[in-house]
Amino acid sequence: MNIYTPLELTKEPFSTSPDPAFFYHSPGHLSAKIRLEINIRLRRGLTLLLGDIGTGKTTLWRSLVTSFHRERDYIFHVILDPQFADDGEFIAYLARLFNMSVPFASLQEAKEAIVHYLYRKAVDEQKTVILIIDEGQKLTAGQLEILRVLLNYETNEYKMLQVVILSQLEILPVVRKMPNFVDRIVDTCLLEPLNEFETGALIHFRLKQAGYQASHELFDRSAVRRIHRHTKGYPRQIARVCHRVMEYVLTNRCEGVSSTLINRIIDQDKIWGQHAISRNF
Repeated sequence: MNIYTPLELTKEPFSTSPDPAFFYHSPGHLSAKIRLEINIRLRRGLTLLLGDIGTGKTTLWRSLVTSFHRERDYIFHVILDPQFADDGEFIAYLARLFNMSVPFASLQEAKEAIVHYLYRKAVDEQKTVILIIDEGQKLTAGQLEILRVLLNYETNEYKMLQVVILSQLEILPVVRKMPNFVDRIVDTCLLEPLNEFETGALIHFRLKQAGYQASHELFDRSAVRRIHRHTKGYPRQIARVCHRVMEYVLTNRCEGVSSTLINRIIDQDKIWGQHAISRNF
């Protein structure tokens, strides 16, 4: 059963899951995505994508990967949560990620095996190997150093491994203490929160992607203004508020959303949040 049928929607428009189909290309997000794609296609090496929690880093990289889905010469490997006990576990994970199942006698042996893999793929087979690391702020200095060493391997024309690290800004103090690692960074992209206009565009884009075709805008300008002020333009927070709004619209058969309704939703969430805290403590 589709609960959004009354609004003639085919999907949930405001899920916080990183679905590339609902990725809104704001000017800042589009610029970052294009720069990442250029760096990968030119095989330049290491790119950082920085942004606060909820700015859309994960959805952006998933959208980026879909841009290559028909191109077999690009091999993507992804680490979603780089929380490893030590450097040895990190190297072992990389080896498994690159489809190496043989146990290694030492860290050095594992590194050499990975380098041989990169040479075979990047040089012999002319493939582009990409390693995407989400939650990059969890990487230790030792793990960043391992990546730096792997990025040393290159032909006269290109790097054998392309690395994209997506991270909160907490990675910067660690990186700044590693000048040799900084020297390997070819580009740094920073995702900023959306402005008011972009907030409205995101809301309308997601509704359209979900099948909304009515002639009038469901969220009026006052609603968009209030949502932006409350969420400060963070896409994940915008989606959360709008999801709550959609619940209210469906249960109360509203024909439109104004700032009055947004204020009601925000106030309700504050009450329920305080209630949950009081029960847990």
